[in-house]
Amino acid sequence: MTIKITHTRREGTLIEGTSRGDGSAEILRLREYGRTQRQPFRWSRNLDCWYLPHSRDHATYTPSLELLAQRLRDKGFEVTLTVNNADRRSFSEAEQEREDKAEGRADRFGEYAANAAQSSEAAWKKSHDISERFAFGQPILVGHHSEGRARRDHARMDDAMRKSIGESDRAAHWTGRAQAAANYQQFKKDPGRTLRRLDKLRADLRAVEKWQRGQSAKGFSRNPADPELEVEHQELTEEITHWEKVIKDAEAEGFKVWSRADFKRGDFVLYRGTWYEVLRVNPKSVTIPHIHNGVGQRIVRAADNRHDGWTSTAPYDDVSGRKSADEMQQPPQVEAPGQQEQAKQSAPIKEPVPAAETCPTSHPSPWHAKAHCWALSQQATEGQSTPGTAPADRTNGPEDMALVLITSKNSRRSRKRALWAMTRREAQAVCSDSRTSGRAYMLTWTDQPGTEGTDWEWTPDNGSLDQVLEDLSVTPRREWTAAVQAPAKAA
Repeated sequence: MTIKITHTRREGTLIEGTSRGDGSAEILRLREYGRTQRQPFRWSRNLDCWYLPHSRDHATYTPSLELLAQRLRDKGFEVTLTVNNADRRSFSEAEQEREDKAEGRADRFGEYAANAAQSSEAAWKKSHDISERFAFGQPILVGHHSEGRARRDHARMDDAMRKSIGESDRAAHWTGRAQAAANYQQFKKDPGRTLRRLDKLRADLRAVEKWQRGQSAKGFSRNPADPELEVEHQELTEEITHWEKVIKDAEAEGFKVWSRADFKRGDFVLYRGTWYEVLRVNPKSVTIPHIHNGVGQRIVRAADNRHDGWTSTAPYDDVSGRKSADEMQQPPQVEAPGQQEQAKQSAPIKEPVPAAETCPTSHPSPWHAKAHCWALSQQATEGQSTPGTAPADRTNGPEDMALVLITSKNSRRSRKRALWAMTRREAQAVCSDSRTSGRAYMLTWTDQPGTEGTDWEWTPDNGSLDQVLEDLSVTPRREWTAAVQAPAKAA
């Protein structure tokens, strides 16, 4: 039987005509093929033939296939070799297939994770059921007729629990794989990554055009008459067009593509959550004070550079915002006269965000914990109302004031700790934001906290959540005014 070796950009490198036990597998499994000359061929049940991984949409290394063909001929096989690098698919077609396969992987891995979780739960239940015999600490009675059964039960419990733990780890593994596959399209079309990808593709296209003109690029030259250069030029042009459309779609949805035309020296740039003063404007980035100055700071000016004049660069594809020097000098807006002084007093505090009392119940995620802590806070504060105030008498308007509290793990305190005072509507928006809860802390709110100094106290604000407040257009206070309450009825 004739073994056919074919390569096209559309299908990759395929080996057809082999059969089980004919001796070809030993040759195909050698790690000596492909563009790196370190790849083995693999068998595909879907294609029903051998294939070379990662050979699609690429030109082949022909000497590697010629070496394979010669080895098969030396074993007595008839071999035909066909290479057609011009037969290819468009980049959009290839990218769409990759996205479809990613969706399929996400569904498949999700099923694997669900099955593993179900198996883990069943194994845990089996171990738990066996352990019911020893619920009250019944020891193994050595020499008793029940000793053999008791030891077998202990072994079965151990095996079941080990299986439960192993299946739980497997479920976590497949859950992560499923999440990664589900995020494939979002990851590939991220505007920042796409801009960096376009820079590299345009550089590659310029190199190909130089080679076609007979010039040197990337430190070497290529034959201008090489037909592979024309194919590479077409591929790069299609790929650049595809990703440029992705950027245009992102711009239509509100994404800003920053450039040197948007900045001048003295402006401020928002880079990775911190505002830095612009020291110099470059073609692809802006020069800023060293990023080590931004630790614990919200605004870093040129005069704040504490590292002997060290500087950093902020690439335009990683910039999040811009403000002029005049805009940065404007004082923050406050809700009422007299609150500006309180805002000024709280702004310079740079201590870490403190930990506070935690919920007495553990939860699988910050979302469950936040909802549970909010419920506990409401239950606790309802019993702290003054004797003359009933829940029905409290003002429930949208402008009622609320106190935002911070709680954290492994901290038992007699007093609640308050960060800000704001309206109830603003407190709901701040506490429901995903950025106000982490692995060790979360924010909750209440409109009946009790008495200051007895039930709660102010805690320093280090400014780490200022970006959340800015995004939600919330200006907090550091002064508590209780909600208006109805007068107590005469006895």
